[in-house]
Amino acid sequence: MKLALVTGGCRRLGAAISARLAREGYALALHASENPEPEPDLLAVIEEAGVQWRGITANLSDPLQTENLVDAVADDFGAAPRLLVNSAAKFGGDRPETVDMDALLSHYAVNCAAPAILAKSFAAIRRKGPAAIVNILDQRLAQPHSDQFSYTLSKQALAGLTDILARELAPTIRVNAVAPGLTIPTADYDEAMLENTRKEMPLETLPAPAQIADAVAWLAQAEVVTGQTIFVDSGAHLVSFARDFPHLFSE
Repeated sequence: MKLALVTGGCRRLGAAISARLAREGYALALHASENPEPEPDLLAVIEEAGVQWRGITANLSDPLQTENLVDAVADDFGAAPRLLVNSAAKFGGDRPETVDMDALLSHYAVNCAAPAILAKSFAAIRRKGPAAIVNILDQRLAQPHSDQFSYTLSKQALAGLTDILARELAPTIRVNAVAPGLTIPTADYDEAMLENTRKEMPLETLPAPAQIADAVAWLAQAEVVTGQTIFVDSGAHLVSFARDFPHLFSE
């Protein structure tokens, strides 16, 4: 069975990734921190593709739940996952002058520590390859600013984890990453702000969720690629932005 575990796989960008993998014939273990029910569009794609799926709940800040997640998926499907996509993320709005220890630790737990533990469990159960891990990063890591401080630091740690595991888990497991640009705007954005942001991208467009998902699907089957990060961001990583986009392009 070609089985993928996608953390945060029921909603937003995770749902787009899951839908793309369903079209590739993957059975899907769709993780959520609570209520692992896929978005309607994702559910429609799964039904059309005719692949197996299960929703599974785990709090990635909880050590025991995180340690047990991969084994629970294997028990549920009767097979070990072949692909792990670390898409779930915590995203806060702190800065260096407002950060506190709780924010740092809570972001690190979800955005780096959980992927590390899941990778450990995944490697233990996939003793025979081939298999792949794809981590979801962020274009800001190329030229980081100080907004979303705890989030950015934890994603930088995840980038480091990608490099380390690519070396450590070869040749059985390939480890790569995708770094999206602004893809699914939060409530902070209005139409004028999105348009202003779009104009500042080198390619004068913003990536769509399906384009991020395409990169994940390609890395999942790219048999001679490991230790790589694909920026799917309309060139945003080439530009040094002093602040996060809502602070720069609000007028």
